[in-house]
Amino acid sequence: MADDADVFTCPRCGEPAVERFYGPCGACREHLRSTLGGPGRTIAAAAYEPKMNVTPNSVAQRADD
Repeated sequence: MADDADVFTCPRCGEPAVERFYGPCGACREHLRSTLGGPGRTIAAAAYEPKMNVTPNSVAQRADD
């Protein structure tokens, strides 16, 4: 492992782990990926539509009194 690896107890299985970041150990991550992972999907965002409760450039449309 790299020099910045840390030793801790895996929060999922309770076994000692040497990893760079705190979290499930390598074996637990592989198990989670195989059981819970799935293909990625693209989510289409709705087109932005500005609110029309204020008229654009309302100061310029104001009538002179």
